[in-house]
Amino acid sequence: MTFLFGKKTAPVSPDEALPGRATPLPGIPTTHEVLGTPLQGPWPEGTQVLYVAMGCFWGTERIFWRLPGVVTTAAGYMGGYTPNPTYEETCTGRTGHTEAVLVAYDPAATDAEQLLKSFWENHDSITANRQGNDVGTQYRSAIYWTTPEQERAAVATRDAFQKVLHDNGFGEISTEIRPAAEAGLFYYAEAYHQQYLHKNPAGYCNHGPNGLTCPVGLLRQDQLPSQQSVLPPQ
Repeated sequence: MTFLFGKKTAPVSPDEALPGRATPLPGIPTTHEVLGTPLQGPWPEGTQVLYVAMGCFWGTERIFWRLPGVVTTAAGYMGGYTPNPTYEETCTGRTGHTEAVLVAYDPAATDAEQLLKSFWENHDSITANRQGNDVGTQYRSAIYWTTPEQERAAVATRDAFQKVLHDNGFGEISTEIRPAAEAGLFYYAEAYHQQYLHKNPAGYCNHGPNGLTCPVGLLRQDQLPSQQSVLPPQ
């Protein structure tokens, strides 16, 4: 098993994962503190959902709730094995999850490319299982897509941003990209994590512009598959 500064930096196996629990964590809010929209749905017809992970979900969530066209955001755990994990369990690295953010958006007002532009430009996608001083598999970079358009946008923006990185002397992207259906359920984090930086404006955040620009407009509109309503896996 690999460790860095005492933190687990190799993925846990299903057999090693903590058992978790059969029911969701109690007390999850129903309404977004900033946007005033349902945290867990239902959302307007046509709403699409994308899941992103880019280190601590406090800063990640704030980046996305500020973007035009976003209906709601939520902090949670995804990509692992332990059902309904707690924050403490996830921090051990033994649930397999990464700290993720659900981004529900109106595809008539924004698109996956625009959302992923903010993703690539606001975190370190090169260093695996680490964002600054936050070390461990729960801080890995990931995109979990739910539509063909999101998949195309994830791959296209990754490849375009990789060229930007190479042009500036940086290394290879480590971001995990896979379908949300394969990554498993999104488990809502405890109430105090939801919109944390709105409730705690001076709270910890290590996100911000990394100084590089991700190109967008990479997908021709006439090549996009028809848009469809996609609800989060439950």
